[in-house]
Amino acid sequence: MAKIRSLKIGRLELGGRDLVFILGPCVIESPAFTRRMAKKIREICDGEGIGFVFKASYDKANRTSVASFRGPAIHDGCALLAEIGAALEVPVTTDVHSPEEAEVAARYVDVLQIPAFLCRQTDLIVAAGKSGRVVNVKKGQFLAPWDMANVAKKLESVGCRDYFFTERGTTFGYNNLVADMRAIPWMRDLGCPVVFDATHSVQRPGGAGDSTGGDGKLAPVLARAAVAVGCDGVFLETHENPAKALSDGPNQVPLKDLAKLLKQLRAIRDAIR
Repeated sequence: MAKIRSLKIGRLELGGRDLVFILGPCVIESPAFTRRMAKKIREICDGEGIGFVFKASYDKANRTSVASFRGPAIHDGCALLAEIGAALEVPVTTDVHSPEEAEVAARYVDVLQIPAFLCRQTDLIVAAGKSGRVVNVKKGQFLAPWDMANVAKKLESVGCRDYFFTERGTTFGYNNLVADMRAIPWMRDLGCPVVFDATHSVQRPGGAGDSTGGDGKLAPVLARAAVAVGCDGVFLETHENPAKALSDGPNQVPLKDLAKLLKQLRAIRDAIR
């Protein structure tokens, strides 16, 4: 595997010996739900001896339908994430959609995530890079892995060195994505850690007509493959009842299956190390 620079996210080291897991529900459905999910994930990870970054979105800004649930908006959502992070002593992350949101979210969270659809938005990337927070840029479904070199240059132009990229599938015809595992070593060749987003890689964008469909049962399969290829971390959305999730239910890993999957992924990591 390529020589990369590691970075710190709280007590975790991304790009080091151990996998870093980014775990949580797709969206903040309610404060009580989000606190409950974070606590349950912490208990599962403690049982497996695994550290994690907790994730949830305060606004699903790119929903298929105008009627879709979006979340509580930025101030309430980020304050809740900061509260959860402090209470459970875990780093937290969320996605931002504008330079103004990046400035606000940086006051609360440890990692700013740039959504795949916005990975070419220079003003947003620059604002995140200036924030002093770790930056995660998801590779757009429309980009080649090596095109992320231009994103790296934008971040480094404002002095940001603590960034990583996330692979989340590539457009493959209509309403479908394919995960090309070659993207992981190709992006690592750029010198930064690479995370694999297993749950968004099995999406079928707009595939349910007025919402996004997906093949959630394949998320663990792709996660195992990505770890075998050499990713530095795994991004997994999980839900206590995916069938009733308010966003991306078809792609989320049932919480009851999370412990088994984490154990498998760590075993694969140990094997290739």
